[in-house]
Amino acid sequence: MARVTANTIDIEKAAGVLRAGGLVALPTETVYGLGANAEDPAAVARIFQVKGRPPSHPLIVHIGGAEQLDDWVQDVPRAARLLAEHFWPGPLTLVLRRGPRVPLEATGGLETVAVRVPGHPVALALLAAFGGGVTAPSANRFGQVSPTIAEDVRAELGDAVDFVLDGGPCEVGVESTIVDVTGEVPSILRPGGVTREDLEAVLGAPLAVPATSPVRVPGQHPSHYAPRARVVLVEPDQVVAEAELARERGHHVGVFLPPAVTGATVTAHAVVRVPASMPAYARGLYGFLRRLDEQGCDLIVASLPVEEGLGLAIANRLRRAAGPRHTV
Repeated sequence: MARVTANTIDIEKAAGVLRAGGLVALPTETVYGLGANAEDPAAVARIFQVKGRPPSHPLIVHIGGAEQLDDWVQDVPRAARLLAEHFWPGPLTLVLRRGPRVPLEATGGLETVAVRVPGHPVALALLAAFGGGVTAPSANRFGQVSPTIAEDVRAELGDAVDFVLDGGPCEVGVESTIVDVTGEVPSILRPGGVTREDLEAVLGAPLAVPATSPVRVPGQHPSHYAPRARVVLVEPDQVVAEAELARERGHHVGVFLPPAVTGATVTAHAVVRVPASMPAYARGLYGFLRRLDEQGCDLIVASLPVEEGLGLAIANRLRRAAGPRHTV
């Protein structure tokens, strides 16, 4: 597949692919998405086929602006309007009651739908040229590491994608925050690019982050965002010792070395020095995991950041990457 750079001609071509029922990989500020016409059940079904995604796992519908919200959903509460006003375009997804334009194929059979306005100029230009909604989960095989550069989309999905819009590296690097606004009290179903603290400041009330929810949403499978290597989570001061022990047992070890660990020497196959800045860590997280896979690591030792700000989203992704086997 030839390299694509996102100019006006490419955007118009991508819009045509969507109209014809094809799949387009598009950049957003979070990760690259695998997009299809949200109103075309056959195109939506193809997303599930290409990704190997269970059909019960709902998708996010991307729209071009908050003013389009009522075209896609029903019964929009004040909290949803307020959050949309403050955070759209941006890495926030709202779960609302499905409108008639959204097929059940896109919602996993649910009467709720996840909607957002992406904060990337290429994605917004594509939505404007297309003139409709685009369902777009991350452009990778189900459960694996999300792509944050176009090259990773091509390497993983190849010709299964009809067109790739290259908008450069994603600025946020982790998926959107998903907030359920269908009940009396909003709650965070998936931490992401908008922090809990910022949401609470706008709503003027604390938000729960339930471990489980009756509302199914993207990215909450027990094992998700996972590299090929097994991920093991330990306390920050145990990272070096755990990596050394794994190396002695014959593993090709990758290490996420926390910023608090200074002056330590770790013998490992590959070492990532974790940025002290949480935005920088979030932006690089999936790239770090992919690169350690590419370097032949079969085990990655990491620790969780402090779970505040973007640290909450990073910790969520690392737990899912480790899956049920993780230890802390």
